[in-house]
Amino acid sequence: MSTILEVAGMSASIGSQQVVESVSFSVPDTGITAVLGRNGVGKTSTLRGILGLIKRKGEVTLAGERIDGLPTHRIVQRGVGYVPEDREVFASLTVAENLALAERQANPRRDFVAHLFPDLVERRAQMAGTLSGGQQQMVSVARALLNDNRLLLVDEPTKGLAPRIVNEVAGALEEASRTVPILLVEQNLEVVKRLAKDAIVIDGGRVVHRGDAREILGDEELTRRLLGVHGDAPADGHGTEERA
Repeated sequence: MSTILEVAGMSASIGSQQVVESVSFSVPDTGITAVLGRNGVGKTSTLRGILGLIKRKGEVTLAGERIDGLPTHRIVQRGVGYVPEDREVFASLTVAENLALAERQANPRRDFVAHLFPDLVERRAQMAGTLSGGQQQMVSVARALLNDNRLLLVDEPTKGLAPRIVNEVAGALEEASRTVPILLVEQNLEVVKRLAKDAIVIDGGRVVHRGDAREILGDEELTRRLLGVHGDAPADGHGTEERA
């Protein structure tokens, strides 16, 4: 299987604090690859380092091209979509305006997004700041899916969502992964089992394990040692922020 992304010896820092030590891994050009690990070990910082949102060193290669020397907007222009952890919608703009700002190509995939998120079509004139947390997450994912990206970086898409909304967001990512590879940070292990083929485990800012996602999560001792939870444990803090 060929790869879309290669990360070699990447370190990253926020201010004076080093948050990623020396991360190396590859992402296949199909399917979903999960980034797993306990809270605070550098998962989000790894995605942000790839995208150049924080200071980083090392090599990052997208489809054979070095991108670690490029600013974030150039990396995005080369086909890397990003769904941030905290949604980051423009609260004072409508749903339609939020989506329009994300369009980078002449023929954005509006029909595809409308198919995945029909609720957003109905709410296109509503201010994004008045949406529920789940609806705001749909806007965040939809913005990334409007363009024909080579790779999506998706950070904690089901964090704090009610189970019904978790299922909708996971379903959208599952369908999107048929056309674009996804690097996914996710704490909900049931979602990881459903979506991911491969998994990378980070601890202390370094990759400590990689392999088949279901094999890792199906091994209770390995899951406990790497993630600090049982493989069949419920989602960590998910489903508590918003009612269905």
